[in-house]
Amino acid sequence: MSESLDRQRRFFAEEIQAVCNLRTAGLVEALAMVPREAFLPPGPWTVRAEGDYGEPPRQTPDGDPRHVYHNISVAIDPARMLFNGAPSVVAMCIDRLALKAGQSVLHVGTGHGYYTALMAEMVGSGGRVDGIEVDPGLAETSRVNLARWRHADVRQGTGVDGLAEDAYDAILVNAGMTHPHEAWLSALKAGGRIAVPLTFTVPQMGSIGKGAIALLTRDPTGEPFSARVIGMVAIYSAVGIRDEGLNAKLLDAYKRGPWPSFTRLRRDAHDESPGCWLHGGTFCLSA
Repeated sequence: MSESLDRQRRFFAEEIQAVCNLRTAGLVEALAMVPREAFLPPGPWTVRAEGDYGEPPRQTPDGDPRHVYHNISVAIDPARMLFNGAPSVVAMCIDRLALKAGQSVLHVGTGHGYYTALMAEMVGSGGRVDGIEVDPGLAETSRVNLARWRHADVRQGTGVDGLAEDAYDAILVNAGMTHPHEAWLSALKAGGRIAVPLTFTVPQMGSIGKGAIALLTRDPTGEPFSARVIGMVAIYSAVGIRDEGLNAKLLDAYKRGPWPSFTRLRRDAHDESPGCWLHGGTFCLSA
């Protein structure tokens, strides 16, 4: 069974590489090495796939771990609709962060820690991964699951408090946000990257938001940030750090066109103009 599962995991890694055009060899290797089932509750599992749109989640036939080595989201808490996200989305975001050995990473929203572990594999023991999870139970589960990666640490929190300036080479935000938080922009080193979903919510969607995933890259000189869209997503909303005023502005922005037009992130004070896709108090995503 172990040899068969190793082959399945290797095929899974190569399939995600092909489907998502992954360019980071270390990520493909991590997908082939890290056991996804170790970061999930016991099977059978509740799962979702792209073809399930509009349908309720379905159940795997049994607890054979080979079932989770597909491009599917797997529930870690079905009652709350909390999922270990689809690799075609989360692994793609990690790939665009272009992680290297020895780098420092912040992961906001660790869940059970699977994608945290992938990044820990990528940066190696000479690097560092700081995970933050708002849910105390999930944070504790992450800590247990990540015990073998001694350079990965998880704490409970909202993900914006206690961050040092110029602390991270990369930041992955694994929850829907109304804006790139100022704490993350300040914590990113020159030349670093942030992947953050910019999602709007409406009452009938509950805790799930929809929107674009933005990749923000800090110039090697420190300012400014370039910005581009790398995908679309439906994702669980961040808790306690969204801005309802910006949620309304985001919804209006997406009504103007579903694919955002921004190319940079500005932090200088300026008046809102037609070139501002999303204008906030301390930032502006602008064309």
